[in-house]
Amino acid sequence: MARFVEVAKKSQIPENSVIGAEAEGKLLALVNLNGEIYALDDACPHEAGPMSEGAIEGDEIVCPWHASRFDVRTGRVTMDPAVAGLATYKVRVVGDAVEVEL
Repeated sequence: MARFVEVAKKSQIPENSVIGAEAEGKLLALVNLNGEIYALDDACPHEAGPMSEGAIEGDEIVCPWHASRFDVRTGRVTMDPAVAGLATYKVRVVGDAVEVEL
């Protein structure tokens, strides 16, 4: 059964930036996009580049290794070399706590 797990504080994620987090062994990239928090897999599907070290440009996250781009809101790949999208996770914010559904 899916459940929500606290992974960070919203105050730790500056607006329009990304940080890394871990939830029960799963590495996540948490993005604050214009005040809304999103959670995606931290490993780029191309060659496992750390998405939490990538840049946020508009509504996309850019892989720091080979510049693949993904829509932060959906995980959909928007520019190669990656051909598969990033897995996304449901997020809820309770007070300052960022919780991700696993």
